[in-house]
Amino acid sequence: MEETFPFHFPLSASLLSLLSTLLFLLDVALDVWAIVSLYQDGEYVYMGVLIALLLCSSILVHVFSWIWYSDPETSTDKFVWKYGLIGPLHVFQLGLFLRFASLVELSLRKVIQRSDRFQEGVAVYLKHDLSVLRLFETFSESVPQLVLMIMFTMQEQELQLFTAFKIAASLMSIAVSVLFYHRDMRDFVPQHQKMGWSSSAVFFLWNLLLITPRVLAVALFASILPCYITAHFLSWWVLLFLLAWRQKTNFMDTEGGEWLYRATVGLIWYFSWFNVSKGKTKVKSIIYHVCMGADIGLLLGLWFWKRSVESACLSPLPVNPYILIGGLPALYITGLLLKLLYHWKFHPNCPSLRFGDRGETLCGVAVAMNVLVETDSADIGRRTGVDKRMRDMAANFYY
Repeated sequence: MEETFPFHFPLSASLLSLLSTLLFLLDVALDVWAIVSLYQDGEYVYMGVLIALLLCSSILVHVFSWIWYSDPETSTDKFVWKYGLIGPLHVFQLGLFLRFASLVELSLRKVIQRSDRFQEGVAVYLKHDLSVLRLFETFSESVPQLVLMIMFTMQEQELQLFTAFKIAASLMSIAVSVLFYHRDMRDFVPQHQKMGWSSSAVFFLWNLLLITPRVLAVALFASILPCYITAHFLSWWVLLFLLAWRQKTNFMDTEGGEWLYRATVGLIWYFSWFNVSKGKTKVKSIIYHVCMGADIGLLLGLWFWKRSVESACLSPLPVNPYILIGGLPALYITGLLLKLLYHWKFHPNCPSLRFGDRGETLCGVAVAMNVLVETDSADIGRRTGVDKRMRDMAANFYY
């Protein structure tokens, strides 16, 4: 890893890192509580599905974490590296705990005593990888788990206030995860282009309003046609996976890792848009949102038709179906309008980022600020690991 870093890890970032660690531990505790609650209620099928979702998501995230693990830079990393515990910790699904422990060590060092530039750079690297891993975990665990929760709720005759609060809190947590990933991408821009409270609020709202209709439409369809939701997901996932392959992504260091990344992108795209290639992606984004909007309408239409046909055999809904039929498309359209507003007013489409040995810049803007730039072309060709991931994410993000 380089001896110096162009990044600064402020005290506020240290405190947010400590908070994110606490939220991660809370998330683990809530997962255990959900499994125990389903077991006590005798819902063994839902419990089995939930355990399978949690296990598959954990394996996926820890495979990425293990692949991405580089040379040890903190006392925690050096200890586990010395005794050969990196592999066993990931096999037993404890790799994220190790990453959070390393970040907590650096954050506490920043809070208690002033850390040097090198340690701050390491903290930024760790925070970036954790942000991406948490994004993967959100769409491979949190979103499917929320779909399962809504399916279970739709089978009850009454929507309890606490259940409604949990669903709303889960949707907001998903949007917050996407927001944190976005804010981490702003590490690559000058101070005047950092994300403010107003841009953060708009970004959070449009993600919430776009993700909510998609999640609810999938959950409603799955609640009444559970046998078909698997076919629906696999059909979309295969198509989206092929689209990710067609965009020639170059995010991982190995070919096998790149195919795994494309498969994960296909999973994320099933619920939300995510840039994976450089260059203008507005047309791709428009096509994606049109297709997802049409699919949401199709899922809601099939759900409403099935309930109308078999209304005598089904339990009463806890929510008026006409509210869902009219409200969810309205939320989706509102989310699209807010997204347009965000990209018009707040998104730095031509940020001051420089790449390459010839001074190539995004949108053709020449700048003096050097962010992860190395002038040795041979060294650029050898760039791997977190440095490559950070550069590629930034280049893909600011289209």
